[in-house]
Amino acid sequence: MPMFPEKPGPIGVFDSGYGGLTILHGIRQLLPQYDYIYLGDNARAPYGTRSFDVVYQFTRQAVMKLFELGCHLVILGCNTASAKALRSIQRNDLPNLDPSRRVLGVIRPTAEIIGTLTKNNHVGLLATEGTVKSHSYDLEIKKLWPEIKVTGVACPFWVPLVEYNEADSPGADYFVKKRIDELMLHDPDIDTIILGCTHYPILMPKIMKYVRPGVRIVPQGEYVAGSLQDYLRRHTDMEHQLTQGGSCRYLTTENPERFKESAQIFLHEKVEVEHVEL
Repeated sequence: MPMFPEKPGPIGVFDSGYGGLTILHGIRQLLPQYDYIYLGDNARAPYGTRSFDVVYQFTRQAVMKLFELGCHLVILGCNTASAKALRSIQRNDLPNLDPSRRVLGVIRPTAEIIGTLTKNNHVGLLATEGTVKSHSYDLEIKKLWPEIKVTGVACPFWVPLVEYNEADSPGADYFVKKRIDELMLHDPDIDTIILGCTHYPILMPKIMKYVRPGVRIVPQGEYVAGSLQDYLRRHTDMEHQLTQGGSCRYLTTENPERFKESAQIFLHEKVEVEHVEL
């Protein structure tokens, strides 16, 4: 059994790319007192089109790294990893690695809240191909809100648009409109749309432009943050394992300079970044 540091440590937030920075931002807005480590596996991003086995393997490596760095709690700030790897890690790995450590995802918190946001139980999902094909949202929502009908559409070009800083371009208009039209064609009664990829909030101005008035858009950051706050209230043993210095470290498997440049799209502030091998 690997030996991880036992003393209290930071909260780990993991994503394949930069999108998890929107989750980190939401969490730090609500819970600024804790220390955080953000780990982006940018060298191997995106995960959206990769197989279940590969996503699981990569995600497990990242979780192990964050545990080694002293994290007792890791948030998968990535829908694809939450959809394809979370359950295996929780069931198969944690009991052997360290039963006291926890890994949480972003899909369940969104599923928990969605029934309070939709008025007519018709919910749309815009996400990567991996997340849509996994049916993770449908399954989680069905458990909690069986009356809700979920319709998902994959948006393969949205992540590159954001990462190449093209979110304001005419190209973004074309691809955003195309997918929203496709979604509304499948179910014209949709009144609430989940942005099931952590990159997509960056496209919010374009999304708002092409959805009809009255349709509610649900970015995940604030809901994941609220869910985490609630989790720590209920699990005081975990809360005691978290250090409270208000700091944040950024780690990437990519070139740190490149990460810094791209991260500004998401963070609007300059950050120091370290390279890490998984």
